[in-house]
Amino acid sequence: MRLLLLRHAKSDWTGSTKLDDHERPLNGRGRKAAPKIGEYLRAKNYVPALALCSTATRTRETLALILPALKPTPKVQYDRKLYLADWPQLLAVIQNCPSRASPLLLVGHNPGMEQLALALVLKPHSVAERGRAQKMAQKFPTGALAVFDFDIKTWKEVKPGSGRLTDFVRPKDVMHESDEGEG
Repeated sequence: MRLLLLRHAKSDWTGSTKLDDHERPLNGRGRKAAPKIGEYLRAKNYVPALALCSTATRTRETLALILPALKPTPKVQYDRKLYLADWPQLLAVIQNCPSRASPLLLVGHNPGMEQLALALVLKPHSVAERGRAQKMAQKFPTGALAVFDFDIKTWKEVKPGSGRLTDFVRPKDVMHESDEGEG
């Protein structure tokens, strides 16, 4: 089974004193990066069967910008419990998903997403996986995607240390220099 953990793309802090954190939108850089991550998902055949997304504006916008690249379009569920959830809460959400929901995409926030990703890969299986895990441990930036494979039959079996980190990509890994301008 395959799990895709996607941290929302870069958000806008310019109006943060006026907006509730839940309502903060993406900034220009985030709006440019999210479709590139969608294209990457499609190119690597990481198209999810189900996408679970926090109800925050920035996560909903991130998902909306990656969905056009994904065919077939996954089933989407928005869940307020994913907003700023800690990693044990995120793990519980995953464990309650139906087995047919693989690949499963979770679109959420740090620090929970990063902590969950690090918990799932406690025991890297190869030198390449160890390298990906070290890169991820250094920073799980906005828009980053971690891809885990599990040798399990149901999501209930997911536990810390049970995943193989098969991919980790950041927006800067898929953006062309001309795309990276702030905005």
